[in-house]
Amino acid sequence: MSFHEDKIDDFLQNFHQVKDKIRNFEGNNFLELYQDKHQPGVFFTYSVWDEEQALENYRHSELFQEVWGFTKQLFNAKPEAWSVDKLVSLP
Repeated sequence: MSFHEDKIDDFLQNFHQVKDKIRNFEGNNFLELYQDKHQPGVFFTYSVWDEEQALENYRHSELFQEVWGFTKQLFNAKPEAWSVDKLVSLP
């Protein structure tokens, strides 16, 4: 996600208000937020879901509609999202 620089604080404030709700949404096992080191307006979320249907349930929830409705107003570029399969993990 890429934000206008003057909207970064708005995004972070909102994220901190909803992060526990997202993390505790049924089927969510993990949630992290990353910020690019060289482009402060670029952020990534990383989440782990029990199954694809759990993610879809979130995407169709009232919580997502509220979070996305607020967040999308702050973008300065089209957001991108990927669903991936883990191939290797080295603890």
